[in-house]
Amino acid sequence: LLKIIAKQEKELKAKKYGLVWDSEREPEQVVLDCENNLPILKRVKSKEIRTDDSEDNILIEGDNYHALTVLNYTHKEKIDVIYIDPPYNTGNKDFTYNDRFVEKEDGYRHSKWLNFMEKRLNLANELLKKEGVIFISIDDNELAQLKLLCDKVFGESNFIGQYIHKNNSSKNQAKIVSISTEYMLCYSKELQIVRKQQWKVEKRGARDIAKLFEKLKMQGLTLNDIELEIKDMYKRPKYAHLSRWNKVDGDGVFVDADLSREGGAKDYTISNPITNQECVIPSRGWGKSKDELLELQSNNLIWYGEPKTPPRMKAYITSDDKSVPDSFFYFDNSADTRWIKNAFGSLVFENPKPLEMLKHILKMLPENNVAVLDFMAGSGTTGHAVLELNKEDGGNRKFILCTNNENNICTEVTYPRIQKVIKGYKKSSNGEQVDGLGGNLQYFTTDLIKQTKNRDQVKINLTKKCTEMLCVKENIFNLEKEEKDYKIFSSNKTDKYLCIYYNLIEDTFDEFLAEIKKLKGKKIIYMFSMENEVEKSLFAGIKNLTIEAIPQNILDVYRQLVKMNIPVKTNVIFTDLNKAKIKVFTDQDKDDGARVLRVVLEKVIQKISQDNSINILNAKGKEEKISKLNDNLLNQNIIT
Repeated sequence: LLKIIAKQEKELKAKKYGLVWDSEREPEQVVLDCENNLPILKRVKSKEIRTDDSEDNILIEGDNYHALTVLNYTHKEKIDVIYIDPPYNTGNKDFTYNDRFVEKEDGYRHSKWLNFMEKRLNLANELLKKEGVIFISIDDNELAQLKLLCDKVFGESNFIGQYIHKNNSSKNQAKIVSISTEYMLCYSKELQIVRKQQWKVEKRGARDIAKLFEKLKMQGLTLNDIELEIKDMYKRPKYAHLSRWNKVDGDGVFVDADLSREGGAKDYTISNPITNQECVIPSRGWGKSKDELLELQSNNLIWYGEPKTPPRMKAYITSDDKSVPDSFFYFDNSADTRWIKNAFGSLVFENPKPLEMLKHILKMLPENNVAVLDFMAGSGTTGHAVLELNKEDGGNRKFILCTNNENNICTEVTYPRIQKVIKGYKKSSNGEQVDGLGGNLQYFTTDLIKQTKNRDQVKINLTKKCTEMLCVKENIFNLEKEEKDYKIFSSNKTDKYLCIYYNLIEDTFDEFLAEIKKLKGKKIIYMFSMENEVEKSLFAGIKNLTIEAIPQNILDVYRQLVKMNIPVKTNVIFTDLNKAKIKVFTDQDKDDGARVLRVVLEKVIQKISQDNSINILNAKGKEEKISKLNDNLLNQNIIT
């Protein structure tokens, strides 16, 4: 008990403010797998979907921790937006930890969820571009914990906002209160960059009201009748946020904006052109010059209201500069449930995320050629949203979806849904053929390579198995040439080529080089090298090419992730300490003993740092200098 108390006091001492939770009593097996194994991808060619020559979208079947590990090599700082809908941890068999459902009565329920989420958010953060953003859906069960966790992972200063998602579902809690809202947290990689971007603002519902105005106007209704019809729309939740646009004239629906200003001019006025009555001068003064007022008046942009009422400026609902960003989403999933029933013939997936909400999020971004990641993909709504938006606005968004195959969700729901959206399907309700939206998809599963003590053999084994990872990294998948020692792939537009050489001895290199010289377009070359170096002079005279040695860069990324998410083991430290003792006292080899002892000290300092929530990696993802970790521990009074 004294040891436990001492440990908790130490943890609390290191945490001035923030979230403290129990460390893992049962570490996740899928995470431990990455300590002694190397995650890779295996392509399932039979599930490829091809309809055009655009770049391919990616679907990865497997544990998302393994998938994110691979993506940290293929897509580090390449993702524009991440959306995830994690398990809400309700205790109703919605969250599994080490292949077991976490029950509501589990005393470590929240700690297990936080450990699960932290490791995956750490990996996700590495994937975001500097201007990238992440959206995370959540409900009341873990909202408070998730906010503090995200403050830790992404930085409190990078918090963009919390959206409220109002839907039609009702979660009754002990008949005291009926909950019909969920939430969405939004964080950026670097908020100062996002602030400089012009995020698009869609006036949800405004278009509907504008269309209704035109329809009613064509029916010959009076403006009073039109105004009553439109105000009736405001009573519905979807349009409630637009209720300030509550006036109608022959040109449309408008809001009356203030024309006064504190300390403004009071020595001039204007007259109502209909009544010829002079308008009341605002006590605050005019906010515009007389010439500006007359200009507005000539363009019928002033609303005069009742006699002796200060005039106000008309701002029509179609004016983009009068829009404001949403903080409230009104989307329910009833349409998505109907879509699944129609496309599959039955409700093969319950509670899908609203497609329109995902589209709305993506439309907020300033560009339409973004890379989108959802590593908790569920039924595949995010991929569906990307494909539908591209069809609507001609965008070039690309998605990466990751999901496990628990209860066959990937093979029987996620993949078939994307296939139906791309290629089309027949409605189960009436047999009507629905046209596909087009696009391409590559399907992968995750796998593991066992590490060995022979480091050179590890490099050879990984090189033989990393081809699919390189294809994903470059988005090039069409095999053009395959020999024992090399492979050449082409992009869908045949303007880029991926060339991989596997042989250390290089006895077929001249043949490989001859093939490269035939290629027109960009050439991306990966060469196997034990020393992580490629002699670029070998490719002298060949233009438009890049060269990278493999597989050391992949191994470096994996080693950094192990340091990030897997604690230093105490037994390893003591094993090395015993080695040092033997070297010094038995072998009388004090120099080599000192070298091993230094490793022991470094691991001890890393272990203490991890126990006190001090990151042992620096901002670039490399191991932090031991001297700096030592200073941090000393400055926080954790060690003397």
